[in-house]
Amino acid sequence: MNPSSDCGAIVQKWTTAKLGYAIFVNVSGQNQVADLIIVDTDVLIDVSRGVGEAITCLQQIEQQSILSISTITKMELIVGCRNKGELRTVERFLSRFQIIKISEAISDKAVELLQKYRLSHGLLIADALIAATAITLEQPLVTKNQRDYVFITELQLLPYPNPFGVS
Repeated sequence: MNPSSDCGAIVQKWTTAKLGYAIFVNVSGQNQVADLIIVDTDVLIDVSRGVGEAITCLQQIEQQSILSISTITKMELIVGCRNKGELRTVERFLSRFQIIKISEAISDKAVELLQKYRLSHGLLIADALIAATAITLEQPLVTKNQRDYVFITELQLLPYPNPFGVS
């Protein structure tokens, strides 16, 4: 168990056999499985550039769900840092996200996705791992680059920049 505070609720991370872990939120004395929304790297890059619709998108998600990213997204953001100051900024920014590590199930799903979609759609390794994370955890993914994922039928993609259809 790994308790932390998220938006005023007590959040607990429990290890489970199927997915590696589940997130529970204690709301008014009731433990509820929290809804995660996995955010793709491109949205976070736009947030770092001050793009208003990306900032609004994250705010909408944070009001209704737990912000989460794949560890692959964290790695992509680290690779984009040009100096230690930027690295510290990225680490501070990512502290508000639930970072989802790559499990054996996620790895296996990513390989399956690459076998199915690499040649026909040009699926990249990082995108396969991010999609596999969302599919394995049965959670939606929000991305600006819908074309990178739209062909993956078992993936629940949320629209960008309005993941809940709110204007």
